[in-house]
Order: sequence, then structure tokens, then C-alpha cells
Amino acid sequence: MIDPFAAHRPVAQAIAALLHPHAEVVIHDLRTDRIVDIWNAFSHRQPGDESLLGDDIELSLDRDVFGPYDKANVDGARLKSITAALRDDKGKRIGLVCVNLDVSLFDQAIKLLSAFAAPSEPRPEAMFRQDWREHINLTIRTFLEKKRKALKALDREERVALIAEIDAAGLFQARNAVPHVAGALDVSRATIYTLLNAARGSSMKAAQ
Repeated sequence: MIDPFAAHRPVAQAIAALLHPHAEVVIHDLRTDRIVDIWNAFSHRQPGDESLLGDDIELSLDRDVFGPYDKANVDGARLKSITAALRDDKGKRIGLVCVNLDVSLFDQAIKLLSAFAAPSEPRPEAMFRQDWREHINLTIRTFLEKKRKALKALDREERVALIAEIDAAGLFQARNAVPHVAGALDVSRATIYTLLNAARGSSMKAAQ
């Protein structure tokens, strides 16, 4: 007897191998409502088990992809799933292939990151009042947040504006401020002096 799922099985196997062990891949036979094959079977199902798809009209419609949608694993873990229709060589729908991705590890990671990123207590200002490096760092961070850009993405005009803000705060008066800012921007000290001259030049023109 010709295996109607022979052409689909290698694709399912490839997906299962790529996402092992975090994705369960299942081929369902719509004609028998049984599982034909299953890989990475963390749902404890096996070939021959009932698919329990029933005869819902939705599964008979001319729709080839369902999802992604949420499911629950046998242990309650959250799964993100997607289902695709399988057809025979005449185009008739004969089965479904389901990919169930265990995203519980991502959920745990999100909770962990959220805990670390949660608002902290106000910092003790007395510890940082004399720390010109921290003031420069905060000025850079505030500038980047305002621009919604990464430091490396700033163009020359924006770098001049950043240097102008650091200068306006009087932070270049510190003896090692220039090399500190040069290191932060990953440029030479000469470049910082050039940007500083441009910032002060612009400030003078604006004042005239």
C-alpha cells in the first residue's frame, strides 16, 4: 500500500530535528482521526493514539495553516503551536502536521529578566556627587534614551549635540574626562576635541 504521508514525513522530521528537544511534531490522519507519526513526544502520545480532532467543519474548510496559537502541555507548560494541512497528490486534504513549541523556558527567562529590570531604590546621591564619570555616563544614557538610538548609531550632528550636553554640564573640566568620553564613543581623543570645538562653535553662533 502506498504511504499517503511519505512525501510529508521528511519535512516533519527535519523540523523536529532542528527544534529538538523543544518542539513536538505530530502528523495526524484526518481519515482515521489517528496519530500517524510523532517526534520529540513530550505530550506522552504515540503513533496510533486518537487525534481527537473530531469532525469539526473548520478542519474541512479550504484553509492550509492554523495559528500560531497557544496550547498546554501535559505538565501545564505553555506551548505555542502551528498546524498545516497535508494533501495527497490529487490535492485532497488527508492530514495535519502540528508543531508544538515548548515556550515555558522563554516564559521563565522573561520573568527572570523582568525581575532584574524592575525599578530599584533611588541611588544614594552622596556616593556619586563627586563622581564625574558617573555624571558623564548618565548624560550619555539620557541623551540616547531621548534619541531612541544606540551610541554607535549616532551621526556626527548628534555626536556634536551629545558633546555639547556634556560640556554644558561642566564635565569636561575633569582632568580625564576627554579620554573617558573617547572610550565611551570608541573614538580618538582628537575626535572628541574636534567635536567639542564644533559644539562650542555652534553655541557661540547661537548666542550671537
